[in-house]
This record gives sequence, C-alpha cells and structure tokens, in this order.
Amino acid sequence: MNTLLHRCMVASLHRLFDSAVRRSKALGVRCPLILGALLCPLFAHGQSFALDKAFARSISGQFIIYAAPQFSPLAVSPKVAADTNFVRLEPALLAVSAERIKDSLYRRLEFKPGAPWRGQIYLVIHPARSLDESVNIISKRLAGGWDYRVELPDVLVRTRFTRALTGVLLLELANRDAQSHSAEIPAWLVDGLAQQLLAAGSPEFILSAPDKIVNGLPVTRINATQHGLDSLAAAATVLKNYPAMTFEELSWPTGAQLDGDDGGAYRASAQVFVNALLDLKNGPAQVRALLQSLPQFYNWQLAFRTVFYAEFPRPLDLEKWWALQVVGFVVGNPGPGWTPAVSREKLDQILSVPVQMRTASNSLPVAAEISLQAVIRNLDPAQQTAILTTKLRDLEIAQLRVAPQFAVLTDGYRRALDGYLGEHRLAGSAPGRHATAQSQKTSARDTLKKLDALDARRRAIESTAEPENPGQPGLSPLNF
Repeated sequence: MNTLLHRCMVASLHRLFDSAVRRSKALGVRCPLILGALLCPLFAHGQSFALDKAFARSISGQFIIYAAPQFSPLAVSPKVAADTNFVRLEPALLAVSAERIKDSLYRRLEFKPGAPWRGQIYLVIHPARSLDESVNIISKRLAGGWDYRVELPDVLVRTRFTRALTGVLLLELANRDAQSHSAEIPAWLVDGLAQQLLAAGSPEFILSAPDKIVNGLPVTRINATQHGLDSLAAAATVLKNYPAMTFEELSWPTGAQLDGDDGGAYRASAQVFVNALLDLKNGPAQVRALLQSLPQFYNWQLAFRTVFYAEFPRPLDLEKWWALQVVGFVVGNPGPGWTPAVSREKLDQILSVPVQMRTASNSLPVAAEISLQAVIRNLDPAQQTAILTTKLRDLEIAQLRVAPQFAVLTDGYRRALDGYLGEHRLAGSAPGRHATAQSQKTSARDTLKKLDALDARRRAIESTAEPENPGQPGLSPLNF
C-alpha cells in the first residue's frame, strides 16, 4: 500500500512539475521557485520518498536535472554496466559531471573562474530506447534571456554525452546577447572541443551510476583520463591511417562521421583543427568572439570569416594554413612505413581526383576519377588551387611513409605541384593581364610535362617491383 501511494504521489508531482514548467516558461519565471512551492506541502506532510533520485540541482544552480520515473531495462542491463564506454545517468551524478564539463570548457576558452551564467539548462533524463539514441537540445527565448532543455537517454556513450553538454554550453555562451534567433554552432567546434575535453579530462570527469553494491555501499564507476598524457595522442593515431579532412569537409559532416563510423577521422580532424585555432595568438579570445558574434549572422561561416579575417583573408588562406597544420602534426609521429604494394596503392589514390561526370545534360551524374593533368587543363584557377593544395599536403605526408623505391618519385610529384602553385600565385600578382595569362600558360605547360614524365617513371617502377611475400604481414588495411 505504501509503495502504491508512493508511486501515485511521484506521478502526481511529475505532472504538476511539467505543468508548472510550461506556465513558468510563458511567464518568464524561473522553474526552481515553482518546484520549491510544489515540494513544500509534501515535506510538511512528512512524505519520505527519494526525491534526490528524481531531481537534482548543480552547485552553481545553472543545471536543473529531472528524471522520468519509468523503469529502464537498458540501465540495469549487465552488459551496459560492464562496458565503461557507456554512461548511466542519474540526477545527482549528472549534476556533478555537468559542472565539471563546464569548468573544463571554461578553462579551455580562458573564461574567468566563476564567471556568471545566464541561461538555465534543464537536463531531462528518460529511459533509453536503444544504445545509440540521439540527444535533443531545445532552446527557448524568454523575456529575460534563453533557457535550454536537453533530453538525454539514461544510457549513452560517453562521446555523445560529452558532445551534448559541450554543445548546450556553447549555445548558452553564444546566445547571451541573442535577440531574434538562436545561434548556429559549427559542428566542428562542438566535436573538436568535446574530444579535447574527453582527452584532457581530470579524474572523475564523467560519473556514471553505480553498477554493484559492496558491503552495503554503492560502487560508482569512473571514466577518467590520466594527466601528463598528450591530449592529441588518440587523434594522431587516427590520422596516421586516415586523411585529415579539409575545412570544407569539416564544415559539412555526415551523420556517419558525427557518429564516428568513418574510423574517427572527422572527430580527430575537428580536435586538431580546434586545438590549432586555440593555439593562434589570442586564439581563445577569438573563439569567444566567434561565439559572441554567431547570433548576428544566419550562418556560422560568415561569423567565422568576420572574426578570423586578419588570419585568413580568403578561404584559400584558411585551407593552406590548415594543410600546413596537418603536415606539421603528422610529421611529429608519422607511424610505420608502408610496404611497396601499399605505397603504390596510396600513391595511386593521391594522384587521382574523384569527380561526378554527366554523359548528357539530362543524365544522372556518374562517379569517375581524373588525373592531376586533367585538373590543370580543365578546371578554373580557384578549383585547381583548392584541389592541388590538398594533394600537395597528402604527398608531403605520404613521403614520410612510402617504400624507398617510391620516395624519390613522391618527392618529384610534390615538387611539381609546389612549383606550379608557387608560379600560379606569382602570376596572379604580376602586373598586366597579358603577362599574367602568359605566365600561367607557361607554368601549366611545364608542369604537365613534369607530371607526364613522373607518370612514366611510376609505371616503370611498378613493372619492375617484386611481388610481396603473401606470408608477410603487410599494411594494406591502413587507409591514408
């Protein structure tokens, strides 16, 4: 009977709370005041049910946590409890984790310790329907600012959990002066900072629900990252085998990339890119300025170009800077060398360019590959520069790992592209339209001859290369 009464009162309290939240939103009233008014009569009548398991408030007061009372099969699954990659959320532990993620984020962006917050963040926990359930973040404009509701399954992977809290915290920072619309936060900024926080987190960074009882006391699992380790070590491991994404690719990630189904290349690239931005002179201040300016624009690209115009006057300047950052990052730890067969395969990949082609104006596009020579002959200067700059970066990285018989050849391609891009830039600044056009034609003609000669040498090397011993383990599964 007491159990039934307990359940009825809890359900009634949740209905009252949801109704009060809706009314308080319309009136611009803070929810904790409503909640306190609802709870006082219950305490006065001496009711003793575990409110701490259903509600929590973080130490700063910014996070209000509410857990649905339904039973969660996944949360009590032994498989989930044994896997430290999953976080099992409970209100009290979530309040602590949220504050620690916030403190780590503020330190990375160099906010002053104890900086005041403005937007209330409600973390609403519901029973997980699957182990890959997504997280919903809802922003609400009120008379005094913005509030946020984050709908979290009570079981989710720690990467998605950190990404969700990082995202809502960045949104709260960006929207502090927003009026007409909420800011659009670039995905690479959320994922880059989330990966950095995960890699450099302090002990007890993410608290999960206890999975067993020892001597009558609950034992809580801790996901911790050790101090003194390189926070980019995991990203370096990924980028040894997968190509770092261009800024254009980082700007438009796919669902598979966001979920890490690309081998982690997107997340690693985002982490290295954000880390490189923060390492710029006054980097944290500029990222803070980016967040502050986001509500002034309807897309984050315009805000980024405005804030970082001094460093990257043109999109091409940003891509070239990023290419140099990638090369410098990979050079520090290039990884094991490639076998001749893998070297040949990787070089073939670098020297071809995937395109979409149509055989007729009304036909569907067909995937195809063209050579670097076709790029120089057929594409406009801006397209050439974007593609060849990326290929130059890939050649510089590959040169560190190719087999000896391909090393000189790879260097030859690198020099040819570097010379062409250099002449292209000089021709673009030369006085006189006729002199510029003539210089570009001469540079293109000489580069095409060099590439044709290198292709002939490559075919000769491949024809004389000895087949690999199938009994020896190769590196063919690696992707560049």
